[in-house]
Amino acid sequence: MPEQSSSPPQLSSSQRAKQIAEQALGQLSEQLDAGNSDQLDAYIQAMSRFHKYSFSNIMLIVSQRPEASQVAGFHTWRKLGRTVKRGEKGIAIFAPMKLKPRGDQTYQDPDDHAPQLFFRVVYVFDISQTEGEPLPEPARVSGDPGDHLGSLLIAARSAGITVEFSQDLGGADGCSKGGSILLRAGMPPAEQFSVLAHEWAHEILHQNKDAPRPSKTVRETEAEAVAFVVSQAIGLVTGPAASDYIRLYNGDTETLTTSLDRIQRAACVIIEAIEESRQQKYCPALVLSHAVEQSKTR
Repeated sequence: MPEQSSSPPQLSSSQRAKQIAEQALGQLSEQLDAGNSDQLDAYIQAMSRFHKYSFSNIMLIVSQRPEASQVAGFHTWRKLGRTVKRGEKGIAIFAPMKLKPRGDQTYQDPDDHAPQLFFRVVYVFDISQTEGEPLPEPARVSGDPGDHLGSLLIAARSAGITVEFSQDLGGADGCSKGGSILLRAGMPPAEQFSVLAHEWAHEILHQNKDAPRPSKTVRETEAEAVAFVVSQAIGLVTGPAASDYIRLYNGDTETLTTSLDRIQRAACVIIEAIEESRQQKYCPALVLSHAVEQSKTR
């Protein structure tokens, strides 16, 4: 009698999710060990050219150009490969400068010989007032999430989380507010999927008022690692996007390792919720509602 080959046992959805998370987190750990990507190095180098303005200068910038996002002087923009468009009006701010007393002056107080601090008006320009080479950006998730994006949205809402879209989040792509998530409108589907997974991770891990709140480095490492696992689970091209993001917040392999259990549990919750949403009866009304919200904010 011929021997019957036994097929491997079927994994449950929770076992599959755990297996996916373990493999993805191992890959993310290797990427963090490898260091910054070339894209991240170029981005950091470019961003280092932008000054950190005082509160009073920020108020001056906002009062003159409320929509300003990245501001620099004429020569800084040239070093970044961009030029100010003809006819653009500069944004006036105050720049500190020290002047030494003239040699022919006499003083009663010896301290009068010290350089004196003065302020002069200088002009800066927002990136929207310039043209030329695009600024370097960190790597981003790409690919086509297909109907997984709608499933993720439905799953988040089924978990009691309000998901809304906004045209402007002050430079952020998403925001977790404890029971609600805001996403920047107009992101490509792959980025929207990753950002929603990231913000949902914040909801799971960091919005419990009764638990100690981890540092910013830990919070962002955990949320981005969860987004990495979930994005990989549906076949998106993640590249170095997650490791670059984590490194921007000073995270490293040690930070990731310390939080592995928390990350894995949160990722499994989201992956299982997506699977459950996909197995349930397709609901075109919810997906249509998502498309309508996106179109309203554009």
